[in-house]
Amino acid sequence: MMHAAADPSERSKVTEVFSEAAANGLTVCRTWAFSDGGDRALQKSPGMYDESVFEALDFVISEAKKYNVRLILSFVNNFKDYGGRAQYVEWARNAGAAVSGEDDFYTSSVVKDYYKNHVKSILTRVNTFTKIAYKDEPAIMAWELINEPRCQSDYSGKTVNAWVEEMAGYTKSLDSKHLLEVGMEGFYGDSMPGKKQYNPGYQVGTDYINSNLIKEIDFATIHAYPDIWLAGQNDGSQNTFVQRWMWSHWEDARTILKKPLVFAEFGKSKKDPGYTENERDTFLNTVYTNIYSFARTGGGSMAGGLVWQLMAEGMDSYYDGYEIVLPRDPSTTALISKQSHVMQTLAQTLRRPNMVQNTVPRVGAVSSDKATSKPHFQARAEMDNNHVHAPHPRRQRHHHRHHRSHSWRNVHKQQGQH
Repeated sequence: MMHAAADPSERSKVTEVFSEAAANGLTVCRTWAFSDGGDRALQKSPGMYDESVFEALDFVISEAKKYNVRLILSFVNNFKDYGGRAQYVEWARNAGAAVSGEDDFYTSSVVKDYYKNHVKSILTRVNTFTKIAYKDEPAIMAWELINEPRCQSDYSGKTVNAWVEEMAGYTKSLDSKHLLEVGMEGFYGDSMPGKKQYNPGYQVGTDYINSNLIKEIDFATIHAYPDIWLAGQNDGSQNTFVQRWMWSHWEDARTILKKPLVFAEFGKSKKDPGYTENERDTFLNTVYTNIYSFARTGGGSMAGGLVWQLMAEGMDSYYDGYEIVLPRDPSTTALISKQSHVMQTLAQTLRRPNMVQNTVPRVGAVSSDKATSKPHFQARAEMDNNHVHAPHPRRQRHHHRHHRSHSWRNVHKQQGQH
């Protein structure tokens, strides 16, 4: 969304997305707080920021606040879209650091310092519209360390896990008010070999269990793109995979992690062979039915879902095949709106003292801290409503281990403004 807002002619589209999302009951938007190098870069070089692009991010936050939409903001991309890990490693190489590949992002002291500086720059930014520092902004629900971390040089997950532990601790040292999540897709690693049966036939160098057990991580996330991960298999097989994927991670979240789970990205591409809107609606309905069932059964342990990705009319340059334009997709819009409202009703039920049993914290509950009179984010035994993603330009989903470029998320899903 920041990328769109950086163009004055597109800024109204940001308002339009939030307005349409809010009108359909969506409450959370996941989007990027990064654009490293390249077109409309937020961070042009390490520690050097384009003020006009930062003001665009300010605008996104202020508009979300206006429409009562909470934000999940991601600090960096795993993929090359908007710079990502590759840009950080290139900056370090140009500075004379001994780096050889993208996976050095996780281990190079130079690169890690670049990343920490970016985190600090984001957290201490004072919004030019709201006059509130990001680290104190109630409209921000959570921070995300990295969008879909992967490490091809270490499939065990240990390299990524060490990085998450370091960066989660650093982020919380600067901002203990907001929730924090990793940004993981949910791939299992070596800590629980028996769980690898739920992976889509391969690993990506992450460990869902170990990384989400880190004490500074407040809730777990999963993503699912069966049309990419299981390309060539029929819809029935793909839907069966997604149901197993969701069930396994939900069970782990409530019994091992004891933290909420958010289904932070899912969708179905219009570019799939034989695509129909009915197929997309069937897939979304399967996901939504499971989210509701797990949320009700687990007393709030399934905290919601973010569909990839909502966009406004006229945002063609951001369309990646997964885009949902609410006024143009009535059957899908009805499905999304219905899910938002049933989740809201469930949230109200779970708030009742005599109904809250075996619950886990709601993602993004806000209260006031009487001791400090400052915004303070506390976990409550409540359910979140539906979530959505916001748009990002040129986000394309690559097959298998290379994955997407990313776009807007809203109370359902967005990655690149995803």
